[in-house]
Amino acid sequence: MSHVTLVRHGQANSAARTEGDYDRLSDLGHQQAAWLGEHFRDAGETFARAYCGTLRRHAETAAAMGAEDLVIDPRLNELEYFTLSQLLEQQQGVAIPRDREGFLRHMPRVFSEWQAGRIDNAPESFEAFETRTREAIEEISAGEGRALVVTSGGLIGMAIRIVMGLDVTAMSHLCLAIENSSVHRLHPMPTGLALVQFNALPHLEHPHRQHARSHL
Repeated sequence: MSHVTLVRHGQANSAARTEGDYDRLSDLGHQQAAWLGEHFRDAGETFARAYCGTLRRHAETAAAMGAEDLVIDPRLNELEYFTLSQLLEQQQGVAIPRDREGFLRHMPRVFSEWQAGRIDNAPESFEAFETRTREAIEEISAGEGRALVVTSGGLIGMAIRIVMGLDVTAMSHLCLAIENSSVHRLHPMPTGLALVQFNALPHLEHPHRQHARSHL
């Protein structure tokens, strides 16, 4: 097995309310990704392999970081949170929040209803999302050399849920904590992968970059 470094994409269009509108980096998102790529190069971080999903924000983040020879894998795409939220509102009257405080209560509800199969016509089941995440991470970790994976917060949360055996509430709390352009690392152990780094932002630690931290 090999190390897997997971990177959440830079800030996207945080004012969006649909999957399509969200899927592009803001100017800040491009800057976050560029700073992260610069940090990796300055620190001598090298990766034998690099992967990302098919989403525009994944590709833009990887490009701004300077990642090359990307393997594009749709299994690394984000869950459709906006779609799930709209369906939950239509079917159960659960309003979609307009601020971060609202999301702190909303996301656990969405994930719980989704896992329980109580959101009809979901774009994919919770089990399907879990399965594709597991298969992608296991396949990548089985390769030779350290791997970089540029993806989204929901997939990172699911990967950590799988590695640590977390319940869906704990997974939702993880997802809420994950910041844009954050770094997470899975380390190979004899018994499987172990989480050794979560939500690191080494490229934003300088005092003059504190303003560049973002969640949405």
